Amino acid sequence: MGLLTNHRILITGVLTDDSLAFGIAKRALEEGATIALSGAGRGTSITRRTARKLGDVGEIIELDVTDPAQIAEAAIELDRRFGRLDGLVHAIGYAPQTCLGSGMFVAPFEDVAIAMQISTYSLAALVGAFRPLLQKSEASGGASVVSLDFDGSRAYPKYDWMGVMKAGLESLGRYLAREVGPDKIRVNMLAAGPIRTVAAKSIPGFALFEDTWAERAPLGWDVYDSSAVADTAIALLSPLFRGTTASVIHVDGGAHAMG
Repeated sequence: MGLLTNHRILITGVLTDDSLAFGIAKRALEEGATIALSGAGRGTSITRRTARKLGDVGEIIELDVTDPAQIAEAAIELDRRFGRLDGLVHAIGYAPQTCLGSGMFVAPFEDVAIAMQISTYSLAALVGAFRPLLQKSEASGGASVVSLDFDGSRAYPKYDWMGVMKAGLESLGRYLAREVGPDKIRVNMLAAGPIRTVAAKSIPGFALFEDTWAERAPLGWDVYDSSAVADTAIALLSPLFRGTTASVIHVDGGAHAMG
């Protein structure tokens, strides 16, 4: 029996098979979970194609986190299909190009607001909408929400406004954990080191992370291997971490703690 046997989990952010969310979905299936994936807009068809590589995926749901009506409809659909949620993986992030690589004085507020809504506020939007389903979790220790993060405790070159969004995400996670903890719902951030994905390639200066991370990390770091990230997500989704919430779990070879 796997760690996630009988767990029903929604995983967002599966676009390509090199994404962190894809790795988590693959491991969740291996550990016995029933999963649903979500896609947004034109990306939903890409999610459907990528899902074929996973095999037994229960549902593909269209879910644009900027559309409250669509979020509400997704909650209704999941209730109809699953009846409950034992886990939610938030792997959603986006910032207009002005927000990355040009410093902090170029992006207009309208672009910053887009980055905030999609990359940070969306976590609250999803937890709020799916809270009734998460409350019904039958998992030992209750439901688990895992949000993919990138160390928000310091400023990184070229990361600019997205770094601000990640810092906000970490703070939001703590506040959500406080609010939904009495419902036996735990909320944790998984701060991964840099992994070479399609999304990462769109970040200006990503090579700076690649070139230096392994040198700083006491355990070393391979930007082509996301397996440790996926394994940690599975542990967080499982009852093994039933006493942990409001935490940032770093999976980065230890680089975040080095001077």
